[in-house]
Amino acid sequence: MASSDFWQRLSASIVSPSEWEGNRAGSTQHGSRGAVALWMVLDAVTVLAAAIVATLYARHTGPLAGARGFWHGTLIHRRSMWILLALFSEFTCVLLIISRRMHLYAPTRISGILHEQSLSLQACFTSGLLLTGTLYLLHADDIPRRIVILTIAIAAVGLSLRRFFYRVTLYRRFDRGVGTRNVLIVGTGPEAHALRHHIDSIRHLGYAFKGFIALPGSLSSPAQRSSAANPDVVGSLDTLFQNARKQFVDEIFFTTPCERGIVQNVLEQARMHGVDLRVVPDMYDGLAWNSPIEYIGQFPTIPLHCGHVPELGLLFKRAFDIVFSILVLVLLAPLLLAIAIAVKLDSPGPVFYRSERIGKKGVVFRCTKFRTMVPDAETRRADIMHMNERDGVLFKISNDPRITKLGRFLRRYSLDELPQFFNVLKGDMSVVGPRPPIASEVKEYKLSHLRRLDVTPGITGLWQVQGRQDPSFASYVSLDVTYIDNWSVWLDFKIILKTIGVVFAGTGS
Repeated sequence: MASSDFWQRLSASIVSPSEWEGNRAGSTQHGSRGAVALWMVLDAVTVLAAAIVATLYARHTGPLAGARGFWHGTLIHRRSMWILLALFSEFTCVLLIISRRMHLYAPTRISGILHEQSLSLQACFTSGLLLTGTLYLLHADDIPRRIVILTIAIAAVGLSLRRFFYRVTLYRRFDRGVGTRNVLIVGTGPEAHALRHHIDSIRHLGYAFKGFIALPGSLSSPAQRSSAANPDVVGSLDTLFQNARKQFVDEIFFTTPCERGIVQNVLEQARMHGVDLRVVPDMYDGLAWNSPIEYIGQFPTIPLHCGHVPELGLLFKRAFDIVFSILVLVLLAPLLLAIAIAVKLDSPGPVFYRSERIGKKGVVFRCTKFRTMVPDAETRRADIMHMNERDGVLFKISNDPRITKLGRFLRRYSLDELPQFFNVLKGDMSVVGPRPPIASEVKEYKLSHLRRLDVTPGITGLWQVQGRQDPSFASYVSLDVTYIDNWSVWLDFKIILKTIGVVFAGTGS
């Protein structure tokens, strides 16, 4: 029962064929449809740019002269120009098909950088061979071979460089703990420890190990009791999803065969909680290596549930954050400088206030704002706790005696929060999202409140524009959860527009 056949029979009995195909369609082999479409468009643009550069270089002309010559048919004969366009379109289509068949549009964590570079060159040169073969069969002697060869070569280099720099950027994010996927491993046997070592040692997988989950009967022998006593064992199946919530877990791996009913129950809960679930076949009998299943590094896995991630929307959100933040910081640079000077002259102490905040999945970062309080504000907090006007874990006082005169003005118009756009550029925050809490608040969170930390925190959000004056912590959490559940690009735009109105109305605190 420990072989891959066990898991394949189990997955077949738990997941119906239609549901299995639906899960596979959204699984990691090819990535989400939006992300795949984006990568295919980028590949097509890269080929187009390669063809333009190759044509201009081969004809020794500049961009403007080349564009005029191409349009009027003097750079290349008009008939040859249309044939060349058709051939390059064929080259692009074939390249996209081959790249998809080679899983080059799968999430980056599925393969290593050298393997991806090899597949990228292979796809490009295979498409190039088909292109040159078509030229030979058509006897298109008037098509400049130099342009064709240069296009293939430049496209190969361009595709490889683009994928290389994307990976370098992604790996740097992984090193900072950004974009990684938190995992729990069900089982405490040698397979579980081997998988843990595997995901810890290969950074391009982008996984962060959060603990082992002991199975029923794991204490039946001294060896198993010793394994279950490992400090990395964070709980049992009964507390699996409580631990998943606390650790912001994205995926759960089963490494030991279990009864069908146990896996069925975990699968149903995984769907309900939006956590991906995978089972790992026996890794030492060799029976599953050639099976049509997904590999995490060298480990074969069978996905039982893969949640939907709006990758294209999130990519657009991140691009918008960068562009919007740069525009705000550039256009308001004189105002930022004036505020910094005013803060320095208004009261002794630093210009900026930096505090540790809790971001997405519990990652700690330093949030930057203009200082609006006296330098010893934190030490005086305990003395005024009895004046707190908010309930639950929130702390707010309308006439806080620690706030400076200038600070009160800055808070009223939310000008103290402008430096947070630097946090947005770093990726610690977004323009729109739940406000980042401090550690003392998070310590008092209930399990359901942790949903606020499932997404990147923001400078503004639904609570800021709809419930800012509501002292209820329940309303605070409810609005943030509503934003998370109903997120869209259009919702972000509406919140930004409402925020502008709130800022000019001076209703900030």
